[in-house]
Order: sequence, then C-alpha cells, then structure tokens
Amino acid sequence: MVMNKRSLILFSGGIDSTTALYWAKKEFDYVLAVIIDYSQKHNIEAEFAKRICEMNSIPYKHVKFSLKNLFNSALLNDERAIPDSLASSKDSNGIPFTYVPFRNGLFLSLAAGIAESENIRNIITGFNLIDTPDYPDTTEIFSKKMEDAINEGTSASITGDKFSIKTPLIKLKKYEIIQMGLELGADYSYSISCYRGEEIPCMKCPSCDIRNRAFEKIGMTDPLIVRLKKEGKYEKDSDS
Repeated sequence: MVMNKRSLILFSGGIDSTTALYWAKKEFDYVLAVIIDYSQKHNIEAEFAKRICEMNSIPYKHVKFSLKNLFNSALLNDERAIPDSLASSKDSNGIPFTYVPFRNGLFLSLAAGIAESENIRNIITGFNLIDTPDYPDTTEIFSKKMEDAINEGTSASITGDKFSIKTPLIKLKKYEIIQMGLELGADYSYSISCYRGEEIPCMKCPSCDIRNRAFEKIGMTDPLIVRLKKEGKYEKDSDS
C-alpha cells in the first residue's frame, strides 16, 4: 500500500462527514477516522460516529479535546441557548451563535499531527458550500492556507512529502451532498445532526432545519427518522 493512498478524515458523524467518509472509502485504500469530543453539547454525535465507523470497518481514534469554558459558543457554554430556528441563528454581525472560534483550524492541526505520525498525507474534511458564507474556517481558501501552513510546519518542509487537504463537498449544497452520499451507498440512519444533543432530533435548531430542508428537496424521508420510528423512539409528526 503506497502512502498516497492512505487518508485521515475528520469525522463528526453528521451528514457532511458521513458523505465524505463514503467518498474516502471509494478513493483511498486506507481510511482512518478521527472523532473529536470537544465537550460540545451534541457530543452524542461522537458516540454515533464510532458506530458508523464500526459498521464500515473503518479504524478510528477518539480524541478528547475539551474547549468548554475556553471558547465562547452556544455549542459549548450552558448559559448560551441553542437557537430555535435558522432565522434566529446569527448575531448582529451575521456570525452564527453556534460558531466555535477557529475550531477547524485546531482540528486540522490535530489531524496533521496524527496523520504525520501514521504516515498519512491526505486529510479529508466535510467542509461545504452551505457553511462557508457564515463559518470562516470551512472555506476553500482557508483549507488551502491551512494546507500550506501544515506543509511548512511539519517534516513535509524537509522531505518534500506534502500533505493535501481534500474537500470533496466544498462546492455542494446540502441536498447535493446527500445525493452524492446515496450514490456512494451512504447510510444516514445513525448520522446525528441536532445541536441539542439527543438521538431524537429537535426539528427546530439550525442544523435540523438545514437537514430537514435537504431531505425535503430530494423528496426523501430522513433515514434517521425512519430508523427511530422502526425502533419506536420517534412519535412526532414530520412537521412538528
């Protein structure tokens, strides 16, 4: 197995990273998932991310890297409420209340260190178009500059064995990401998106809102809801 066919994916278990995981399975001989528990309110996603990896025979590293009480974000601090809708999700400057300052910069740095230690040079993210207008650490430009910084600050600057940050979803909208994933055989029934941190989605927070709209766009019932109903865990009407 050659080094350039080995990959590492930053894996949260959400729609985007699940799609990116299935893309990586197709494109690379080896995929290592890095699941980061940063004390997010919705850290249940990390537990389900492990299950998705196990279902796909993907090795993973579960990293505990708490940002609670360090960064100001509704995803971390108990005194800040999760927004009840996409419409109420931003402050007066247009910054989402759920933005975690430079989170993906930190995560990519961790990923680079793990990748270097594992002789991996391809780092995969689920960054995408729907996030980029509001989350500055998910853009294509940001990804390229982080790639440059990683190549400058690691052994790659000596050996010439460069790192590459792959962003296969960067130009896609959420419904296009789901369509891509379905074509790759992705199973979204254990993919958790809700910011409120329960297996049963609240159907109100910005993440649920975006996910619901995407599945409605393609005329499909969310596989997570299908599973929850089969297991007798979900009794809400789809429009509640």
